Amino acid sequence: MSHQSDRDIEILKNLFTAVESFLTSDRGMPYSDRKEPEELSELLELDLERGIEDPETLKHWVETYFRYAVKTHHFGFNNRMWAGANISSIVGEIAAAVSQTDAGSYEAAPVSVLMEKYMIRQMLDLAGFSRGEGQMTTGSSNANMIAMMSARNLLSDHMKSSGLFGHQKLYAFVSSDAHYSLDKAVNILGIGLDQLVKIPVDDHGRMDPVMLQKEMDRVVSSGGKPFFVTATMGTTVRGAYDPLPELVKLREQYHFWLHADGAWGGAAIFSYRLKEKYLAGLEQADSFTMDFHKMPGTSLICNVLLFNNRPGIMDFVCNVGDKSYLHRKEREGEEYNPGAYSLQCGRRVDSLKWFLDWKFYKKEGFAGRIEKYHRLAELGEQIVRETEELEMVVPRESFNLCFRYNAEGDKNSFNELLRKELHKRGITLIAQAFIAGDVSLRLLMTHKDMEEEHLRGLFRKIVSTGRSLDRLSQL
Repeated sequence: MSHQSDRDIEILKNLFTAVESFLTSDRGMPYSDRKEPEELSELLELDLERGIEDPETLKHWVETYFRYAVKTHHFGFNNRMWAGANISSIVGEIAAAVSQTDAGSYEAAPVSVLMEKYMIRQMLDLAGFSRGEGQMTTGSSNANMIAMMSARNLLSDHMKSSGLFGHQKLYAFVSSDAHYSLDKAVNILGIGLDQLVKIPVDDHGRMDPVMLQKEMDRVVSSGGKPFFVTATMGTTVRGAYDPLPELVKLREQYHFWLHADGAWGGAAIFSYRLKEKYLAGLEQADSFTMDFHKMPGTSLICNVLLFNNRPGIMDFVCNVGDKSYLHRKEREGEEYNPGAYSLQCGRRVDSLKWFLDWKFYKKEGFAGRIEKYHRLAELGEQIVRETEELEMVVPRESFNLCFRYNAEGDKNSFNELLRKELHKRGITLIAQAFIAGDVSLRLLMTHKDMEEEHLRGLFRKIVSTGRSLDRLSQL
Protein backbone atom coordinates (compact mmCIF):
# COMPACT_ATOMS: atom_id res chain seq x y z
CA MET A 1 0.00 0.00 0.00
CA SER A 2 1.35 3.44 -0.97
CA HIS A 3 2.07 6.25 1.49
CA GLN A 4 -0.83 8.22 0.00
CA SER A 5 -3.23 5.28 0.55
CA ASP A 6 -2.08 4.98 4.18
CA ARG A 7 -2.71 8.68 4.63
CA ASP A 8 -6.17 8.49 3.05
CA ILE A 9 -7.14 5.58 5.32
CA GLU A 10 -6.01 7.59 8.33
CA ILE A 11 -8.12 10.53 7.17
CA LEU A 12 -11.19 8.32 6.75
CA LYS A 13 -10.70 6.76 10.18
CA ASN A 14 -10.56 10.22 11.72
CA LEU A 15 -13.70 11.16 9.83
CA PHE A 16 -15.69 8.18 11.05
CA THR A 17 -14.56 8.76 14.62
CA ALA A 18 -15.87 12.33 14.39
CA VAL A 19 -19.10 11.17 12.74
CA GLU A 20 -19.69 8.58 15.45
CA SER A 21 -19.16 11.19 18.16
CA PHE A 22 -21.59 13.59 16.47
CA LEU A 23 -24.35 11.06 15.88
CA THR A 24 -24.13 9.49 19.34
CA SER A 25 -23.99 12.75 21.25
CA ASP A 26 -26.33 12.80 24.23
CA ARG A 27 -29.81 13.99 23.22
CA GLY A 28 -30.10 15.36 26.73
CA MET A 29 -27.54 18.00 25.76
CA PRO A 30 -28.55 21.09 23.73
CA TYR A 31 -29.00 20.65 19.98
CA SER A 32 -26.41 23.36 19.33
CA ASP A 33 -23.76 25.44 21.01
CA ARG A 34 -25.38 28.66 19.89
CA LYS A 35 -23.12 31.66 19.29
CA GLU A 36 -23.66 35.03 17.70
CA PRO A 37 -21.94 35.40 14.29
CA GLU A 38 -19.12 37.61 15.55
CA GLU A 39 -18.28 35.31 18.48
CA LEU A 40 -18.47 32.18 16.33
CA SER A 41 -16.20 33.71 13.70
CA GLU A 42 -13.55 34.30 16.35
CA LEU A 43 -13.91 30.78 17.78
CA LEU A 44 -13.63 29.16 14.35
CA GLU A 45 -10.36 30.89 13.51
CA LEU A 46 -11.03 30.48 9.82
CA ASP A 47 -7.67 32.02 8.94
CA LEU A 48 -5.82 29.28 10.81
CA GLU A 49 -3.24 27.56 8.58
CA ARG A 50 -1.62 24.15 8.90
CA GLY A 51 0.74 22.09 6.75
CA ILE A 52 -0.04 21.24 3.14
CA GLU A 53 -1.98 17.95 2.82
CA ASP A 54 -1.71 17.38 6.54
CA PRO A 55 -4.34 14.88 7.79
CA GLU A 56 -4.53 16.82 11.03
CA THR A 57 -5.88 19.77 9.05
CA LEU A 58 -8.93 17.81 7.95
CA LYS A 59 -9.36 16.27 11.38
CA HIS A 60 -9.32 19.69 13.02
CA TRP A 61 -11.83 21.29 10.66
CA VAL A 62 -14.27 18.37 10.65
CA GLU A 63 -14.25 18.27 14.46
CA THR A 64 -14.68 22.05 14.54
CA TYR A 65 -17.59 21.87 12.12
CA PHE A 66 -19.35 19.22 14.20
CA ARG A 67 -18.57 21.11 17.40
CA TYR A 68 -20.71 24.09 16.37
CA ALA A 69 -23.09 22.47 13.88
CA VAL A 70 -26.79 22.27 14.69
CA LYS A 71 -27.65 18.66 15.54
CA THR A 72 -30.70 18.25 13.35
CA HIS A 73 -31.16 14.67 14.59
CA HIS A 74 -31.80 16.10 18.08
CA PHE A 75 -35.44 16.16 19.23
CA GLY A 76 -34.97 19.85 20.02
CA PHE A 77 -34.52 20.68 16.33
CA ASN A 78 -38.00 21.48 15.01
CA ASN A 79 -37.24 24.31 12.63
CA ARG A 80 -37.55 22.69 9.21
CA MET A 81 -39.49 20.09 7.28
CA TRP A 82 -36.67 17.63 7.81
CA ALA A 83 -34.54 16.36 10.67
CA GLY A 84 -31.59 13.95 10.89
CA ALA A 85 -31.01 11.78 7.81
CA ASN A 86 -31.66 8.06 7.41
CA ILE A 87 -28.52 6.00 8.00
CA SER A 88 -29.01 4.24 4.66
CA SER A 89 -28.97 7.53 2.78
CA ILE A 90 -25.87 8.63 4.69
CA VAL A 91 -24.20 5.46 3.43
CA GLY A 92 -25.39 6.35 -0.07
CA GLU A 93 -23.95 9.87 0.18
CA ILE A 94 -20.55 8.51 1.20
CA ALA A 95 -20.53 5.87 -1.54
CA ALA A 96 -21.57 8.45 -4.13
CA ALA A 97 -18.78 10.79 -3.05
CA VAL A 98 -16.21 8.00 -3.22
CA SER A 99 -17.32 6.95 -6.71
CA GLN A 100 -17.21 10.64 -7.85
CA THR A 101 -19.25 10.54 -11.04
CA ASP A 102 -21.94 12.47 -12.85
CA ALA A 103 -25.42 10.94 -13.05
CA GLY A 104 -26.10 12.55 -16.43
CA SER A 105 -25.24 9.61 -18.65
CA TYR A 106 -25.29 5.83 -18.65
CA GLU A 107 -21.73 5.84 -19.93
CA ALA A 108 -20.41 7.60 -16.80
CA ALA A 109 -22.89 6.30 -14.21
CA PRO A 110 -24.62 3.11 -15.38
CA VAL A 111 -25.75 1.91 -11.94
CA SER A 112 -27.00 5.33 -10.88
CA VAL A 113 -29.03 5.76 -14.06
CA LEU A 114 -30.68 2.36 -13.69
CA MET A 115 -31.41 2.97 -9.99
CA GLU A 116 -33.05 6.30 -10.83
CA LYS A 117 -35.20 4.72 -13.53
CA TYR A 118 -36.18 1.92 -11.14
CA MET A 119 -37.20 4.34 -8.38
CA ILE A 120 -39.18 6.50 -10.80
CA ARG A 121 -41.14 3.40 -11.86
CA GLN A 122 -41.96 2.72 -8.21
CA MET A 123 -43.21 6.25 -7.72
CA LEU A 124 -45.21 6.35 -10.95
CA ASP A 125 -46.98 3.21 -9.78
CA LEU A 126 -47.71 4.70 -6.35
CA ALA A 127 -49.07 7.90 -7.92
CA GLY A 128 -51.25 5.94 -10.35
CA PHE A 129 -49.66 7.65 -13.35
CA SER A 130 -50.02 5.75 -16.63
CA ARG A 131 -47.61 6.13 -19.55
CA GLY A 132 -45.67 8.41 -17.26
CA GLU A 133 -42.08 9.39 -16.81
CA GLY A 134 -40.05 11.40 -14.36
CA GLN A 135 -36.68 12.65 -13.20
CA MET A 136 -34.84 13.57 -10.05
CA THR A 137 -34.41 17.33 -9.66
CA THR A 138 -32.60 19.65 -7.28
CA GLY A 139 -35.72 20.05 -5.12
CA SER A 140 -39.41 20.83 -5.37
CA SER A 141 -38.74 24.50 -6.12
CA ASN A 142 -36.93 23.37 -9.26
CA ALA A 143 -39.56 20.71 -9.96
CA ASN A 144 -42.41 23.21 -9.73
CA MET A 145 -40.67 25.40 -12.29
CA ILE A 146 -40.04 22.49 -14.68
CA ALA A 147 -43.71 21.50 -14.43
CA MET A 148 -44.74 25.07 -15.25
CA MET A 149 -42.24 25.21 -18.12
CA SER A 150 -43.70 21.98 -19.48
CA ALA A 151 -47.20 23.45 -19.43
CA ARG A 152 -45.94 26.62 -21.11
CA ASN A 153 -44.01 24.85 -23.87
CA LEU A 154 -46.92 22.56 -24.73
CA LEU A 155 -49.22 25.51 -25.46
CA SER A 156 -47.93 25.85 -29.04
CA ASP A 157 -45.43 24.29 -31.42
CA HIS A 158 -43.42 27.53 -31.42
CA MET A 159 -43.25 28.30 -27.72
CA LYS A 160 -39.95 26.51 -27.19
CA SER A 161 -38.26 28.28 -30.09
CA SER A 162 -39.97 31.71 -30.10
CA GLY A 163 -40.86 32.11 -26.44
CA LEU A 164 -43.73 34.30 -25.28
CA PHE A 165 -43.29 36.97 -27.97
CA GLY A 166 -46.60 37.70 -29.64
CA HIS A 167 -48.48 35.23 -27.44
CA GLN A 168 -51.53 36.12 -25.38
CA LYS A 169 -50.88 36.67 -21.69
CA LEU A 170 -50.50 33.45 -19.75
CA TYR A 171 -51.80 33.14 -16.21
CA ALA A 172 -50.84 30.68 -13.50
CA PHE A 173 -52.96 30.11 -10.40
CA VAL A 174 -51.94 29.07 -6.90
CA SER A 175 -53.47 29.34 -3.46
CA SER A 176 -52.53 32.31 -1.29
CA ASP A 177 -50.68 29.82 0.95
CA ALA A 178 -48.69 28.19 -1.87
CA HIS A 179 -44.91 28.02 -1.71
CA TYR A 180 -42.93 31.06 -2.86
CA SER A 181 -41.09 28.92 -5.42
CA LEU A 182 -44.08 29.51 -7.70
CA ASP A 183 -43.38 33.25 -7.56
CA LYS A 184 -39.81 32.49 -8.59
CA ALA A 185 -40.99 30.23 -11.40
CA VAL A 186 -43.15 32.87 -13.12
CA ASN A 187 -40.27 35.32 -12.77
CA ILE A 188 -37.72 32.97 -14.34
CA LEU A 189 -40.03 31.70 -17.10
CA GLY A 190 -41.09 35.15 -18.27
CA ILE A 191 -44.72 34.74 -17.20
CA GLY A 192 -44.42 37.71 -14.85
CA LEU A 193 -45.43 38.16 -11.24
CA ASP A 194 -48.56 40.07 -12.27
CA GLN A 195 -49.77 36.94 -14.06
CA LEU A 196 -49.49 34.73 -10.96
CA VAL A 197 -52.98 34.81 -9.47
CA LYS A 198 -53.17 33.89 -5.79
CA ILE A 199 -56.53 32.39 -4.86
CA PRO A 200 -57.92 32.88 -1.33
CA VAL A 201 -58.09 29.86 0.94
CA ASP A 202 -61.03 28.59 2.96
CA ASP A 203 -61.19 28.14 6.73
CA HIS A 204 -59.06 25.00 6.38
CA GLY A 205 -56.30 26.69 4.38
CA ARG A 206 -57.34 25.06 1.09
CA MET A 207 -57.65 26.79 -2.26
CA ASP A 208 -61.25 27.93 -2.83
CA PRO A 209 -62.42 26.39 -6.17
CA VAL A 210 -65.29 28.89 -6.47
CA MET A 211 -62.87 31.80 -6.25
CA LEU A 212 -60.54 30.04 -8.67
CA GLN A 213 -63.29 29.80 -11.26
CA LYS A 214 -64.19 33.46 -10.80
CA GLU A 215 -60.59 34.49 -11.33
CA MET A 216 -60.29 32.30 -14.42
CA ASP A 217 -63.44 33.83 -15.89
CA ARG A 218 -61.95 37.28 -15.25
CA VAL A 219 -58.71 36.32 -17.01
CA VAL A 220 -60.51 34.81 -20.02
CA SER A 221 -62.78 37.83 -20.41
CA SER A 222 -59.71 40.09 -20.47
CA GLY A 223 -58.12 38.01 -23.25
CA GLY A 224 -55.74 36.02 -21.09
CA LYS A 225 -55.07 32.29 -21.01
CA PRO A 226 -55.25 30.23 -17.78
CA PHE A 227 -52.54 27.65 -18.43
CA PHE A 228 -51.32 26.32 -15.09
CA VAL A 229 -52.75 25.55 -11.65
CA THR A 230 -50.74 24.30 -8.70
CA ALA A 231 -52.58 22.27 -6.09
CA THR A 232 -50.54 22.28 -2.91
CA MET A 233 -50.51 18.90 -1.21
CA GLY A 234 -49.62 20.02 2.29
CA THR A 235 -49.02 23.76 2.63
CA THR A 236 -45.85 24.91 4.33
CA VAL A 237 -47.47 26.50 7.37
CA ARG A 238 -50.83 24.83 7.95
CA GLY A 239 -50.35 21.52 6.14
CA ALA A 240 -53.53 21.99 4.11
CA TYR A 241 -54.30 19.97 0.99
CA ASP A 242 -55.98 21.69 -1.94
CA PRO A 243 -59.08 19.82 -3.27
CA LEU A 244 -57.77 17.92 -6.30
CA PRO A 245 -61.11 16.39 -7.43
CA GLU A 246 -62.73 19.82 -7.69
CA LEU A 247 -59.73 21.21 -9.56
CA VAL A 248 -59.85 18.30 -12.00
CA LYS A 249 -63.44 19.28 -12.85
CA LEU A 250 -62.38 22.84 -13.54
CA ARG A 251 -59.58 21.60 -15.78
CA GLU A 252 -62.18 20.01 -18.05
CA GLN A 253 -63.64 23.46 -18.65
CA TYR A 254 -60.49 25.62 -18.83
CA HIS A 255 -57.92 23.09 -20.10
CA PHE A 256 -55.06 24.10 -17.83
CA TRP A 257 -52.17 21.97 -16.61
CA LEU A 258 -52.83 20.68 -13.09
CA HIS A 259 -49.67 20.26 -11.04
CA ALA A 260 -49.64 18.71 -7.56
CA ASP A 261 -46.93 20.15 -5.31
CA GLY A 262 -46.42 17.43 -2.70
CA ALA A 263 -43.03 18.64 -1.50
CA TRP A 264 -44.20 18.25 2.10
CA GLY A 265 -47.50 16.37 2.22
CA GLY A 266 -46.88 14.12 -0.77
CA ALA A 267 -45.35 11.57 1.63
CA ALA A 268 -48.93 10.49 2.46
CA ILE A 269 -48.63 8.50 -0.77
CA PHE A 270 -46.95 5.62 1.11
CA SER A 271 -49.95 4.94 3.37
CA TYR A 272 -53.12 3.63 1.74
CA ARG A 273 -55.26 5.24 4.45
CA LEU A 274 -53.57 8.64 4.34
CA LYS A 275 -53.36 8.62 0.55
CA GLU A 276 -57.12 8.15 0.39
CA LYS A 277 -57.61 10.91 2.96
CA TYR A 278 -55.26 13.55 1.56
CA LEU A 279 -54.31 12.66 -2.03
CA ALA A 280 -57.63 11.60 -3.54
CA GLY A 281 -57.57 12.33 -7.27
CA LEU A 282 -53.77 12.43 -7.54
CA GLU A 283 -53.85 9.92 -10.40
CA GLN A 284 -55.60 12.59 -12.51
CA ALA A 285 -52.99 15.30 -12.02
CA ASP A 286 -50.71 16.18 -14.94
CA SER A 287 -47.60 16.26 -12.76
CA PHE A 288 -46.58 15.62 -9.17
CA THR A 289 -43.50 16.36 -7.11
CA MET A 290 -42.40 15.31 -3.64
CA ASP A 291 -39.28 15.57 -1.52
CA PHE A 292 -37.86 12.39 -0.04
CA HIS A 293 -35.64 14.52 2.20
CA LYS A 294 -38.61 15.74 4.21
CA MET A 295 -40.86 13.26 6.03
CA PRO A 296 -39.22 10.15 4.48
CA GLY A 297 -35.86 11.29 5.92
CA THR A 298 -33.48 10.85 2.98
CA SER A 299 -30.46 13.13 3.22
CA LEU A 300 -30.75 16.50 1.49
CA ILE A 301 -31.51 16.92 -1.41
CA CYS A 302 -33.74 14.16 -2.80
CA ASN A 303 -36.65 15.09 -5.04
CA VAL A 304 -38.66 13.48 -7.81
CA LEU A 305 -40.85 15.07 -10.47
CA LEU A 306 -43.40 12.81 -12.18
CA PHE A 307 -45.41 13.38 -15.37
CA ASN A 308 -48.70 11.64 -16.12
CA ASN A 309 -49.65 10.25 -19.52
CA ARG A 310 -47.06 12.26 -21.44
CA PRO A 311 -44.26 10.01 -22.67
CA GLY A 312 -41.28 11.91 -24.03
CA ILE A 313 -42.23 15.21 -22.44
CA MET A 314 -38.92 15.82 -20.66
CA ASP A 315 -37.01 15.36 -23.87
CA PHE A 316 -39.41 17.73 -25.65
CA VAL A 317 -39.29 20.40 -22.95
CA CYS A 318 -35.69 20.39 -21.76
CA ASN A 319 -33.55 18.84 -24.50
CA VAL A 320 -31.88 21.72 -26.34
CA GLY A 321 -28.43 22.59 -27.63
CA ASP A 322 -25.53 20.52 -28.90
CA LYS A 323 -24.59 17.97 -26.25
CA SER A 324 -22.80 15.57 -28.55
CA TYR A 325 -19.58 15.85 -26.57
CA LEU A 326 -21.45 14.24 -23.66
CA HIS A 327 -24.60 12.51 -24.87
CA ARG A 328 -24.72 10.40 -28.00
CA LYS A 329 -27.66 8.35 -29.20
CA GLU A 330 -25.90 5.03 -29.15
CA ARG A 331 -27.30 1.64 -28.25
CA GLU A 332 -28.56 2.73 -24.86
CA GLY A 333 -30.64 5.57 -26.37
CA GLU A 334 -31.37 9.06 -25.08
CA GLU A 335 -33.65 7.76 -22.33
CA TYR A 336 -30.58 6.41 -20.53
CA ASN A 337 -28.92 9.82 -20.57
CA PRO A 338 -30.94 11.89 -18.06
CA GLY A 339 -28.51 14.78 -18.38
CA ALA A 340 -29.86 15.41 -21.88
CA TYR A 341 -33.26 16.39 -20.49
CA SER A 342 -32.25 17.95 -17.19
CA LEU A 343 -31.98 21.70 -16.66
CA GLN A 344 -28.44 21.34 -15.35
CA CYS A 345 -25.54 19.64 -17.07
CA GLY A 346 -23.87 18.00 -14.09
CA ARG A 347 -26.13 15.80 -11.96
CA ARG A 348 -25.35 14.48 -8.46
CA VAL A 349 -25.71 10.77 -7.85
CA ASP A 350 -28.78 11.21 -5.64
CA SER A 351 -30.42 8.00 -6.83
CA LEU A 352 -28.10 5.79 -4.76
CA LYS A 353 -29.19 7.16 -1.37
CA TRP A 354 -32.82 7.14 -2.55
CA PHE A 355 -32.54 3.54 -3.70
CA LEU A 356 -30.78 2.41 -0.50
CA ASP A 357 -33.49 4.02 1.64
CA TRP A 358 -36.15 2.21 -0.40
CA LYS A 359 -34.45 -1.16 -0.06
CA PHE A 360 -33.60 -0.65 3.63
CA TYR A 361 -36.95 0.60 4.92
CA LYS A 362 -39.21 -0.58 2.09
CA LYS A 363 -42.58 0.98 1.28
CA GLU A 364 -44.06 -0.59 4.41
CA GLY A 365 -41.47 1.08 6.59
CA PHE A 366 -42.16 4.49 5.09
CA ALA A 367 -45.91 3.94 5.44
CA GLY A 368 -45.45 3.12 9.12
CA ARG A 369 -43.27 6.18 9.65
CA ILE A 370 -45.71 8.60 7.99
CA GLU A 371 -48.63 7.11 9.90
CA LYS A 372 -46.71 7.53 13.16
CA TYR A 373 -46.07 11.19 12.32
CA HIS A 374 -49.79 11.62 11.75
CA ARG A 375 -50.62 10.03 15.11
CA LEU A 376 -48.09 12.26 16.85
CA ALA A 377 -49.63 15.32 15.19
CA GLU A 378 -53.04 14.24 16.47
CA LEU A 379 -51.58 13.76 19.94
CA GLY A 380 -49.86 17.14 19.78
CA GLU A 381 -53.13 18.89 18.99
CA GLN A 382 -54.76 17.05 21.91
CA ILE A 383 -51.98 18.16 24.27
CA VAL A 384 -52.34 21.79 23.17
CA ARG A 385 -56.11 21.76 23.64
CA GLU A 386 -55.77 20.17 27.09
CA THR A 387 -53.08 22.60 28.28
CA GLU A 388 -54.46 25.81 29.76
CA GLU A 389 -51.42 27.88 28.78
CA LEU A 390 -51.52 26.85 25.12
CA GLU A 391 -53.96 27.29 22.27
CA MET A 392 -54.20 26.32 18.62
CA VAL A 393 -53.91 29.28 16.24
CA VAL A 394 -55.82 27.24 13.64
CA PRO A 395 -57.10 23.65 13.76
CA ARG A 396 -54.70 20.94 12.63
CA GLU A 397 -55.18 19.87 9.00
CA SER A 398 -52.61 17.07 8.69
CA PHE A 399 -49.05 16.89 10.02
CA ASN A 400 -48.55 20.54 11.07
CA LEU A 401 -49.29 22.01 14.49
CA CYS A 402 -49.79 25.78 14.60
CA PHE A 403 -50.11 26.87 18.22
CA ARG A 404 -49.04 29.58 20.64
CA TYR A 405 -48.68 30.39 24.31
CA ASN A 406 -51.90 31.97 25.53
CA ALA A 407 -50.34 34.95 27.26
CA GLU A 408 -52.06 38.10 28.46
CA GLY A 409 -51.64 41.20 26.34
CA ASP A 410 -49.71 41.20 23.06
CA LYS A 411 -49.64 37.51 22.12
CA ASN A 412 -47.51 38.10 19.04
CA SER A 413 -44.69 39.82 20.89
CA PHE A 414 -44.82 37.28 23.71
CA ASN A 415 -44.61 34.26 21.39
CA GLU A 416 -41.78 35.79 19.37
CA LEU A 417 -39.92 36.30 22.65
CA LEU A 418 -40.80 32.75 23.77
CA ARG A 419 -39.36 31.30 20.57
CA LYS A 420 -36.12 33.24 21.03
CA GLU A 421 -35.87 32.14 24.67
CA LEU A 422 -36.46 28.48 23.78
CA HIS A 423 -33.62 28.74 21.26
CA LYS A 424 -31.36 30.66 23.63
CA ARG A 425 -31.77 28.00 26.34
CA GLY A 426 -31.12 25.19 23.86
CA ILE A 427 -34.57 23.66 24.44
CA THR A 428 -35.89 23.76 20.90
CA LEU A 429 -35.39 25.58 17.64
CA ILE A 430 -39.02 25.74 16.58
CA ALA A 431 -40.41 27.35 13.46
CA GLN A 432 -42.44 30.56 13.48
CA ALA A 433 -45.07 31.61 10.97
CA PHE A 434 -47.79 34.20 10.57
CA ILE A 435 -51.41 33.18 10.04
CA ALA A 436 -53.78 36.08 9.36
CA GLY A 437 -51.38 38.34 11.25
CA ASP A 438 -51.07 36.06 14.28
CA VAL A 439 -47.70 34.66 15.28
CA SER A 440 -47.78 30.87 15.37
CA LEU A 441 -45.24 28.38 16.63
CA ARG A 442 -45.16 25.69 13.96
CA LEU A 443 -44.27 22.15 15.00
CA LEU A 444 -43.72 19.49 12.33
CA MET A 445 -43.28 15.75 12.80
CA THR A 446 -40.05 14.74 11.07
CA HIS A 447 -38.01 12.83 13.69
CA LYS A 448 -38.23 9.14 12.87
CA ASP A 449 -37.28 8.17 16.45
CA MET A 450 -39.66 10.56 18.20
CA GLU A 451 -42.23 8.87 20.43
CA GLU A 452 -45.09 10.07 22.60
CA GLU A 453 -42.90 10.68 25.66
CA HIS A 454 -40.54 12.90 23.65
CA LEU A 455 -43.43 14.99 22.34
CA ARG A 456 -44.98 15.38 25.79
CA GLY A 457 -41.59 16.35 27.22
CA LEU A 458 -41.14 19.01 24.54
CA PHE A 459 -44.50 20.60 25.34
CA ARG A 460 -43.72 20.55 29.07
CA LYS A 461 -40.52 22.51 28.42
CA ILE A 462 -42.34 24.99 26.18
CA VAL A 463 -44.98 25.59 28.86
CA SER A 464 -42.37 25.87 31.63
CA THR A 465 -40.39 28.45 29.66
CA GLY A 466 -43.57 30.34 28.83
CA ARG A 467 -44.56 30.47 32.49
CA SER A 468 -41.18 31.87 33.52
CA LEU A 469 -41.42 34.58 30.85
CA ASP A 470 -44.99 35.32 31.85
CA ARG A 471 -43.96 35.83 35.47
CA LEU A 472 -41.11 38.13 34.46
CA SER A 473 -43.43 40.22 32.28
CA GLN A 474 -45.71 40.83 35.26
CA LEU A 475 -42.97 42.09 37.58
